[in-house]
Amino acid sequence: MKTLESVEQFEELKQGKTVFMFTADWCVDCRFIKPRLPELEENHKDFTFVSVDRDKFIDLCVDLGIMGIPSFLVYENGEQVGSYVSKDRKTIEQIDEFINNI
Repeated sequence: MKTLESVEQFEELKQGKTVFMFTADWCVDCRFIKPRLPELEENHKDFTFVSVDRDKFIDLCVDLGIMGIPSFLVYENGEQVGSYVSKDRKTIEQIDEFINNI
């Protein structure tokens, strides 16, 4: 999984077929799913997966309406085509199903 380094990089990456995962080091729910993220990437090889540190990109998160973490936004050709944003704990199975329905 790539790590977002700048807002400019976000703008570039969203032009492809990209899943952005909004996370933070202190997030218990994020740590809960982290060991299974390679499995998720393996199941969806047509997407680029990018980790976005909520604390480093708080203004971007506010602009995008990220209210809880982990949250996921999916972009294709510059357009947001899906969002899985909530304060609830998410399982890998739920995230996988979300991506499958894009």
